[in-house]
Amino acid sequence: MQLSNKTVLVLGANSDVAKEAIKLYIKEGCRVIAASRSINELNAFVEQQGFTTNVAVEYFDATAFDTHQQFYNNLPFKPNIVLYAAGFLKNNEQAMVDWDGSFQMMKVHYCGAVSILNIIVNDKSNTGLEKIIGLSSLSGVRGRKSNFIYGSTKSAFTQYLAGLRQYLFPRNISVHVIVAGYIRSKMTAGLNLPESLMLEPSFIAKPVVYTPNRFTIVPGFKWKIIYNVLKLMPEKLVARLP
Repeated sequence: MQLSNKTVLVLGANSDVAKEAIKLYIKEGCRVIAASRSINELNAFVEQQGFTTNVAVEYFDATAFDTHQQFYNNLPFKPNIVLYAAGFLKNNEQAMVDWDGSFQMMKVHYCGAVSILNIIVNDKSNTGLEKIIGLSSLSGVRGRKSNFIYGSTKSAFTQYLAGLRQYLFPRNISVHVIVAGYIRSKMTAGLNLPESLMLEPSFIAKPVVYTPNRFTIVPGFKWKIIYNVLKLMPEKLVARLP
């Protein structure tokens, strides 16, 4: 897919992976609309990178569903490519007793995605829409006792994208999901994660921007192995995992 001169809408643009993807999109000659609640941080990033003429910063709250239609209507340009990278994390012990935190993950990872992406794909006047990419997680592959609430929100997002891919096939709009392992990012800072499995945001950003011609994309050979093992593992063995 030719990227030059394409308009890319990045939802959740303040995430570390999204920022690395924006750098690559600009390198390829794209025009980017970076949307997030963190306007000040995004503006600082854009100025630091010297992207002020190539990136438009817009306010977007994934959880404010009633604002999504107006947000889309007011975009300076309609997108050719959409990246949904919004994220929020509560560890499972907290999420089990903190409904607000659990619900926030559901709203950010699933409800907000369905809300805004449905609006985007229902705009039949935007005949230039070509691709939708969602940043999901390996945590959504199988339910595990250590992170099943977070994982369930990512699983729901992945299944939504899978169905959306089929729905949009007649319109020749491709849909892809990035099923990522552990990413070194703001969201995982302070967590006790194995160093040998950590992936850099810039590494994840490459398959986001230069998307292979398949639905499920698992960056990193170690994580591809883990993904396939998890998919095939009997439930009685999954139950013994942390």
